[in-house]
Amino acid sequence: MFDSFKEDVKSFMDHDPAARSPIEIVLLYPGFKALRSHRKARWFLDHNMPFIARYLSQRSAHKTGIEIHPGATIGRRVCIDHGNGIVIGETTEIGDDVMIYQGVTLGGTGKDVGKRHPTIESGVMIGSGAKVLGPITIGRNAKVAAGAVVVKDVEPNCTVVGVPGEIVRIDGERVDDLDQIHIPDPLMNAIRENEAKIKSLEEEIKKLKEQIK
Repeated sequence: MFDSFKEDVKSFMDHDPAARSPIEIVLLYPGFKALRSHRKARWFLDHNMPFIARYLSQRSAHKTGIEIHPGATIGRRVCIDHGNGIVIGETTEIGDDVMIYQGVTLGGTGKDVGKRHPTIESGVMIGSGAKVLGPITIGRNAKVAAGAVVVKDVEPNCTVVGVPGEIVRIDGERVDDLDQIHIPDPLMNAIRENEAKIKSLEEEIKKLKEQIK
């Protein structure tokens, strides 16, 4: 348990440039507190004490603004940055080394039963305000851009942007330096492609007119 505690602190230190010391993270960071509280709540749930588990999760939600259902499965070295407004559903599964920013929802669509929430594989980054809905899988090392709404599976090492979320591939490989601001815009890319095609067609028409003359 102590090793897990140290891993959580180190994860926040590694991911948050504003963190000045481990004691600051332990005492002041709502994301860290929410994750530690969730581990306690999950223990009570696993030992057939669901009321206590829900009490702990709701108390944590009230204090931190981060609601994690006790039934959610969360891996190691997960980092929640700021975290206000985050909701993580009951059947959500989160792998190791996942980065989650404020306002993220890992929720359901209201149409599924059983496994209702997403599976987030290891190494994923989910940007501010993103919504990942339904029993879908976000593959390893994928990135979900800020404000994206994702309702279908995402392959590993891909980036998802827009509403609804569209997968953006760059040479089929992960883009390590992609951040939440400098993200591809698939709609704008499509507009530029259409503009290029129109320009090409206009030039061909111009050439044909000259030949007719």
